[in-house]
Amino acid sequence: MLENFYHAFGFFGALAVALIGFSVFIFWVAGIAGIGNLPESRKKNIMLIACIIFPPFPFFWIFYDINRERKLMKEGK
Repeated sequence: MLENFYHAFGFFGALAVALIGFSVFIFWVAGIAGIGNLPESRKKNIMLIACIIFPPFPFFWIFYDINRERKLMKEGK
């Protein structure tokens, strides 16, 4: 399988695909961890179920949370 992957994309293509795939996995896990760190509520449970049913949801949530934190930091100055 790895040999086919290498032959299909070449060295740099395989390296790029592997790094992008790894980054996507890390952001996905970080999004789920961030949602799991929220205080207990019905909204948290619904968000965790949404992570299971719709895997891209943690990506949207993490970028939303990053933007929200940036706005809070700007207001604190």
